[in-house]
Amino acid sequence: MKKVISSVFLASLGGVIALTANRFLITDVHSNSGYSQLNYSPKETPVTFTNFANLAGSNTDFTLAAEKSLNAVVHIKTTMEQINNVAYNPFEQWFYGQNRHAPQIQQASGSGVIISEDGYIVTNNHVINGASKIEVILNDKRTYLGEVIGADPTTDIALIRVKEKNLPFIIYGNSDAVKVGEWALAVGNPFNLNSTVTAGIISAKGRNINVIEGNLQQGQVPIESFIQTDAAVNPGNSGGALVNNSGELIGINTAIASNNGSYQGYSFAVPVNIVKKVVADLAEFGTVQRAYIGVSINDIDANFAKQKNIKYLKGVYINGITLGGSAEQAGLKQGDIILQVENNKVKSVSELQEQVSKYRPGDKIEVSVLREEQEVIVPVILKNIENSVSIIKKIEPEKIVLTGLGAVFEEMNVNNLSKLKIQNGVKISKLNGGKLASAGIKEGFVITSIDKKKVNNPKDVQTILENKSGGVLIEGIYPNGMRAYYGFGL
Repeated sequence: MKKVISSVFLASLGGVIALTANRFLITDVHSNSGYSQLNYSPKETPVTFTNFANLAGSNTDFTLAAEKSLNAVVHIKTTMEQINNVAYNPFEQWFYGQNRHAPQIQQASGSGVIISEDGYIVTNNHVINGASKIEVILNDKRTYLGEVIGADPTTDIALIRVKEKNLPFIIYGNSDAVKVGEWALAVGNPFNLNSTVTAGIISAKGRNINVIEGNLQQGQVPIESFIQTDAAVNPGNSGGALVNNSGELIGINTAIASNNGSYQGYSFAVPVNIVKKVVADLAEFGTVQRAYIGVSINDIDANFAKQKNIKYLKGVYINGITLGGSAEQAGLKQGDIILQVENNKVKSVSELQEQVSKYRPGDKIEVSVLREEQEVIVPVILKNIENSVSIIKKIEPEKIVLTGLGAVFEEMNVNNLSKLKIQNGVKISKLNGGKLASAGIKEGFVITSIDKKKVNNPKDVQTILENKSGGVLIEGIYPNGMRAYYGFGL
């Protein structure tokens, strides 16, 4: 009898100690500033395990996860100005009595996730891209203007901020530890229905669905290794939270598989381990520090394995090595099969890209490869697109303010020029009254020539107009592709 009482007492004491420790640990995590989540620490990801009971569906009470996440998911409303795409005629106002080129106001909406108590919010790049105004509405109906800190089109992630303190925020989880079959909650604002929670399971990982556009010439390689879930996600959910049963953020809802634009059974989220690396880079540098192994790679399927005489259908095949790149310096070889990055197995190109995307140039990682049927661990020091280990600084476009014209002129990069299919041009990024606004020119207009002289940079505008008097002819194009010209006197 004494043994039984002793056992019960010890078990009870252990439970009390565990609960007490757990309480203090949780309090400590939530009392710290959320800004710590913006810090970069790729090898300090907490690992959590999913027990059999959860997978079996015996724990389907989502109230705790919903309570933790609802107040930290915001509604984002964006405003964009769209110029009418009609041929411009400088005399049309004489005939029509109105300006058919007045901008049309377009509005859209999405979701965002507060990740720090001082107002940092992560969302999708496509939610805020091109917006002239970003309105952030909290679950308690408080409204703020959002400022874009930075965006990464290659992962479709953007970081914005509102000026407020002591906001509720969601703690990062670990997307590497997420297992197929786990429960997940999607939290967002579908169809402008604020604060909506839907539940489903993780139905797949490492999905590449080719929805993110890249630019290989600019070194912009899209990274798609989505978490797939069957939690209902609809238009308006973009940028919202995918959380686990503990209310931890495991992904940012980004896309749906649909033939009609609405949910049809599958939705996709950017894994949080990618998100937190991108967010940390944007907060610190304003641009993402992308790391590369320096290899060309292939998925291994049955046909490819037969062609290359590969015995095992696992890993990612190295097709080629970049000269002077990380792989060459580390001793990786063509024909090696990458099995793991650090302790994470990779079974596809998308999974390999996901793992490497968590690191910065200069980071040292261990890559496990299969070479001549032997597994070899190779230490690799990652490099950037320029084949160096240095941090790439955000290049601010050259700007010139011409007070007399009431305008700020901004340099165009190669990517923006190619989108408009033009060779040269200077963007009017801001208008404050003045001659250009009076002539009917709108913000965003790209000047390609002034008085038939090509304009390549803001200094060209200054040089041409510095001592100019009399009539001026400006030609150019709007972001929607509409070409226009304007004449006025100085």
